[in-house]
Formats: sequence, C-alpha cells, structure tokens
Amino acid sequence: MPDSNPTSPVFVLFDLDGVLLDTEDLYTQATQAIVGRYGRTYDWSLKRHLLGRDALLGASNLMERLQIPLTGEEYLAIQRPILEELFTRSPAMPGAEEFVRELATSGVAMAVATSTERKFYDLKVSPHAWFSLFRAVVCGDDPSVGARKPAPNIFLSAARELRADPKQCIVIEDSPAGVQAGLAAGMRVIAMPHPAIGAEACAGAHRIVAGWSEISASDLAL
Repeated sequence: MPDSNPTSPVFVLFDLDGVLLDTEDLYTQATQAIVGRYGRTYDWSLKRHLLGRDALLGASNLMERLQIPLTGEEYLAIQRPILEELFTRSPAMPGAEEFVRELATSGVAMAVATSTERKFYDLKVSPHAWFSLFRAVVCGDDPSVGARKPAPNIFLSAARELRADPKQCIVIEDSPAGVQAGLAAGMRVIAMPHPAIGAEACAGAHRIVAGWSEISASDLAL
C-alpha cells in the first residue's frame, strides 16, 4: 500500500457495516432465518445490544436472550453459509462512495476498521471497485487487533497502518461500541447511527449525523 501523505491534516478511519455498506438488513435476514426455526423474532430491541461487537460473544448472548438451545459456535456455523450468499449482494450506503472518492481526490489517507472477519469483508466489497481507494484495511480477525470493539485496538492498528497519530484521526462509526472504541483510541468520532438505535446511544461522539448527505470533506477541516 502507498505511504500516507505526511502533509495531510487528517486521517479518516471508517467502520464498514452501516457506514460504507448497507449490510445490516442482510445480517437481520440471516439471523431471522435461524431463530425463526425456534419461533423467535430478531428485531432491533436485540440487535442494538450486539451491533459492532465480537461475533462469537454476540451469538452466545443472542442464544441466551432468546433461550435457543444452541451454543454461539453452533449458531455461527449455521449462519455462515447464509451470510456468504447474501454478502455477495452488499449494497453501498447512499453517498458513501461519493464521499470516499472526494477524500481520495483530496489526497486524504483512509482506512477501513471493521469487526467483520477478512473473508466476509472480501465478499462484501467484491462488487465495489472503489474500496481500492483505502490505503489500509483492518478486520476483526487480524492478528494485530486482539480485543474487539469497544476496545480501541482496531482503530489504533489502523492508525499504525497509516502511520498516523491517533490525534490526527477521525473515526466514522454507526454503533455505540464503535463510538466507544474510537473515543478510547483518543480519536475524534463522527457517529452515523441507524435510526433504530437513536442518536442518544452515541451521545459521546463529537458529532452525530443521519447520513452522508449531512457531511462533506470540508467538515473534516481539509
């Protein structure tokens, strides 16, 4: 990957799901396909507690909350082929590609920092050539990460990939766990929460927006 621009005043670290790609409904479809077999319903009252966190811990938590007789590992094994099929059709969030291209044209170094595993990441971005504009990608199963969000590890790892001081970094996140992770990393955080989560869940962020239509490159002090 090319070296970051040392004169750039800011580095931008993006979460993936719900920020760059509109995959949350795909996760919901896959989850409902499984829990529905047990007469259960998966909705945002449950999802809001799991968003952006470690997959295995989230799966175990979900099985316990819904009283489904599966371990987290068993659930993920059933869910995996469903997700693999769905992820090849991951749509972009409205305005995300345009925003990323605007930053790239301005010479801003960008990274993706996502809790998703590398294989899932590759499936999700396969239809989107514009992901080549990112200078670094750090996934949840990368050895450098260790603890997942809300720990700051993934954002600190992405900053190292860009050779950036955390204080120079802006994180764009949609989940409360991701917002906490960005703040813990000592970075500025812009939250873009799903309407079902609500702005109050991301109250610690430096700024909260409803979508890409509410933010531009100039907002990042470029």
